[in-house]
Amino acid sequence: MAAPPEQVYEMISDVTRMGEWSPECRRCEWLEGGEPKVGATFRGHNRNGPARWSTTAKVVGAEPGTEFAFTTIVRGRESTRWRYSLRPSASGTTLTESYEFVWAPIYLQIADVLMRRDKQLHKGLRQTLGRIKAAAESAAT
Repeated sequence: MAAPPEQVYEMISDVTRMGEWSPECRRCEWLEGGEPKVGATFRGHNRNGPARWSTTAKVVGAEPGTEFAFTTIVRGRESTRWRYSLRPSASGTTLTESYEFVWAPIYLQIADVLMRRDKQLHKGLRQTLGRIKAAAESAAT
C-alpha cells in the first residue's frame, strides 16, 4: 500500500479503530495498559450474522513499523493469535494479516466446522486489509 510502515502501524495498533476495518469486530476498547505495548489488554465486541460476543485480548507483539500481534483469551486460555506483519516496499508497505487457532472449547470447534468459519475468516481478512489500505492511502495523500 502507498503509505509508510510507521503510519500503517499507528493505524493497526490503535485497537479502538478495529471496527473501521473488520467486517466482524464492531469495536474495541483498552482494558489495561491503554496503549499498544506487550502485555496490554483490550476487549473486542464482535458480530457475525445473529451471533454477538465479546473477547478479551492481550498484546503479544508490538514493534512499531514491523509487527502488531495479539492473542484472544477464552476461559483463561490463549485461543487465537492474530498478527499484522509490516514490510517496507517500493510503494510503501506490504501488510500481512494472519491468524492461528491455538485452543477452543469443543462446542466452538464443532460450530466453526459447521459454519465453515475458515472461509468466513479468509474473506474477512481480505476485507480488513482492503479497508486498512484505503484508509492508509487516503491519510498519506
